[in-house]
Amino acid sequence: QVQLVESGGGLVQPGGSLRLSCVVSGSFFSINAMGWYRQAPGLQRELVAAITSGGSTNYADSVKDRFTISRDNAKKTVDLQMNSLKPEDTAVYYCNAEVTTTRLRYLEVWGQGTLVTVSS
Repeated sequence: QVQLVESGGGLVQPGGSLRLSCVVSGSFFSINAMGWYRQAPGLQRELVAAITSGGSTNYADSVKDRFTISRDNAKKTVDLQMNSLKPEDTAVYYCNAEVTTTRLRYLEVWGQGTLVTVSS
């Protein structure tokens, strides 16, 4: 069974920074793309940032130049550094990973979510 566990959410003032971390555990062949999504109250879940196994990144327009996604393949982690946070960044943030299972099948896995609140 593959699991993702997030950490690092919390309350921060506008203009502040937070770093989210996610670790992948379990039995699998490899980790492919990884990413962070968020869901604000009343809105659909949206992609924030994604990173391929080779390190190529993709960001939502709303977070470009403020957020940075990174991964450590050896530690099986993906981080999201969030700077210059705005109240509209308030949401539950979810870690996402596509893994290749030991049976060589693709599996999409989600974390349980971590709340980020940007407020003065």
